[in-house]
Order: sequence, then structure tokens, then C-alpha cells
Amino acid sequence: MFGVVRLLAHFGIDCVIDVGANSGGFASTIRSLGYSGRIVSLEPLSSPFELLEARAAKDPDWEVLRIAAGDKDCEIKINIAGNAGASSSVLAMLDTHADAAPDSRYVDTEVVSQRRLDGLLPELGIGPAHPAFLKLDVQGYEAAVLDGAVELFGVGAITGLQMELSLVPLYAGAITYMEGLERAEQAGMSIMGVVPGFSDPRSGRLLQVDAVFFMEQAAEMKP
Repeated sequence: MFGVVRLLAHFGIDCVIDVGANSGGFASTIRSLGYSGRIVSLEPLSSPFELLEARAAKDPDWEVLRIAAGDKDCEIKINIAGNAGASSSVLAMLDTHADAAPDSRYVDTEVVSQRRLDGLLPELGIGPAHPAFLKLDVQGYEAAVLDGAVELFGVGAITGLQMELSLVPLYAGAITYMEGLERAEQAGMSIMGVVPGFSDPRSGRLLQVDAVFFMEQAAEMKP
């Protein structure tokens, strides 16, 4: 994760949008590694949100919202995973995932509110004049979140992106890692970092990575 923080500093990022924040692990980690800018964390599920809210309470530059991100403004049902919600998803979990991590199997569901980032982030002051880095941890739901942010990408309001790429199918209907790379490339971004993620403990096979992308000209655009 230190490499991610170095990239944030190199590109002059002073706002991180943390989608799928769970209890705040990502935000806490980048803080501990030296990122001092604004963080806006989105987490829709009630139990992890309570922990997230408590964690952010002592940090004046860390805002939290109990909401999901997607391709439309509506209510959606999220499947709650047994591993403290970390593998929760709108999508059905495939056996590839459940067999590699049995504690991640779904144990409940929760209906939550969802917003398009194209509508939500401008309300929070994010736009071409104040761009942000977008981190996604949405367990296969990346396509819907990106579809709800096309306007932001189009006007340069998102200059960096981190999202999970599944190297094998883990959730029904999720995009492949090749499709994820293509989506980032279509948005004008280049891959600049890879963080190993979820592995199958039985074989050691890597199942998922976090890929980090930036627009090449982002650093030049900073005043």
C-alpha cells in the first residue's frame, strides 16, 4: 500500500473517494502511511458503517456516508458475507470464492440506498476544478459503479482509480480482469501499480488483485 500513497503524492491527490469502505481499513492505512488529504468513505451496510463512523470521528478530514454506489439512484439488496462483511456484494458469490474462503459465504441480506457518483460527488465538491482519486472495493460490482461515474471521468473529475480485478470468476456477472483493464484504458488511464489481494490458501493461487491507474497528464495539470 505504500506504493499507492507514493502515487497519490506524485499526482498531487488531495481527495480520495473510498467506495466500499467496510470498517475503514483502506482509509486508516493510507493515513498511517502519510496521506493527509480529504477522505470521503462510502459504506452501505449498517454494521461495518458503525465501526467506520467511530473510526473516522477523530479525523476532521475524513467524511463518511452510509450509501452504496451504482449505475442508478435506487434501493438495492446487498448480500452480507460472514467475514465481517468484507466480501459482501450485490452479486451472487461463485463457488470459486466460497470454496477458497468458506467464512465469506453469505449469511444475510440488507436493503440499502444507492446513488450514481455522477450525482453524488458534485454535491460533495468534486469536479474538474477539484478532482479526486476513486478507490473501489465493491466485490464484482465495478461495472455498475463505473457506469454511474461516466460523466465524472469525461470531464476529468476522476484522475486516479483503484479497483479490484478478479483473475478468475468470483461473482456472477462481474467483469473480467481484461474488461476492467479496458474500462480504465477507455477512461484515458494507465496502470501504475498492482497490489496482491485474495489468494486460495489451498494452492496459493492469486485470485484477485487491486490495480491502480492514473491519467498520465494528471501531474502536469496540478497548479
